[in-house]
Amino acid sequence: MASIVTNLLSGGLLQGVNGLIDRIKGKSPEDAAKLAELAAKYQDDLLAADMQARQMQADVNKAEASNASVFVAGWRPFVGWVCGCGLAIQLGVNPIATWIAALLHHPVAFPSLDMGTLFTLLAGMLGLGGMRTYEKLNGAAGNH
Repeated sequence: MASIVTNLLSGGLLQGVNGLIDRIKGKSPEDAAKLAELAAKYQDDLLAADMQARQMQADVNKAEASNASVFVAGWRPFVGWVCGCGLAIQLGVNPIATWIAALLHHPVAFPSLDMGTLFTLLAGMLGLGGMRTYEKLNGAAGNH
């Protein structure tokens, strides 16, 4: 039984559970029940550790957001403004400036921004913002 616990702790959850399932096959019902109970406890411990880590990160985020320094509390809004300005330049200013330059018979190649990076940043920010809105609507988050 100790070697099973060691194997569970050294590997990932799926690897550990798969190992337990393999060991349960052909075991007596009592041993199978003990192994299943051990797997459930292991999964509960992993979930509790994950929740604790998430809570610690949430506490760090709260402390960071409440800081008076713009360099500590303002980096997230700054990233949002950079993303928004980048998208506005690439999707609005670039085509209009290129069109006007062509109308004036002075075609200029407007520099292109990396849209993959901008959209990755936008998707991440929208996802986090959506989660925050969901939490606020369901009363799961403080309304700061």
